[in-house]
Amino acid sequence: MSDTNVLGTILGIGLAGALLFAFPLMTIADRNDDIAQQAVQKKTVEFVDKERNIGAITQSDLDEYKEELGSLGHTFNIELEVKVMDDNVGKKSEWTTSSVVGENVYYSVYTDTIEQQVYGASGKFPMKEGDILAATATNTDITIGQSFRSVFYAISGKGTYQLVGSHSGVSQNNGSH
Repeated sequence: MSDTNVLGTILGIGLAGALLFAFPLMTIADRNDDIAQQAVQKKTVEFVDKERNIGAITQSDLDEYKEELGSLGHTFNIELEVKVMDDNVGKKSEWTTSSVVGENVYYSVYTDTIEQQVYGASGKFPMKEGDILAATATNTDITIGQSFRSVFYAISGKGTYQLVGSHSGVSQNNGSH
């Protein structure tokens, strides 16, 4: 046997061994990302549905939601939006946008304002019946699956997220009291 054949055989065995080790790890990492994705979506849906049913975003519920997401082993950016229905009873609206329903106009309140009120003296952000709550959680770190994909497929993955949960719903109760 020549030296070239021996070297080629050794390289072939090494490459086969690496592939037999790497692809199962990559598959497991992708599956782990899938499970985490489902958990993020489920926790986001549960949070939004609970808050819209009680009619307020409470400090304890928001802290619990953040803690549950953190328990997944990733860091998340949470964006909240409440579309507050501004009742203009007796005034005729001249708006022609899709945010106008009859004589009602919606204006949006975002995460910073909501958190200031939730973590302030009142401890909650009250909503009226008909207000719309939307929450989105996206991971800010790189998952193991993303790392493997960037190595094996030369996908940079920078500026993208793998795990996201998003849900919205209409408030069912007045949480002002």
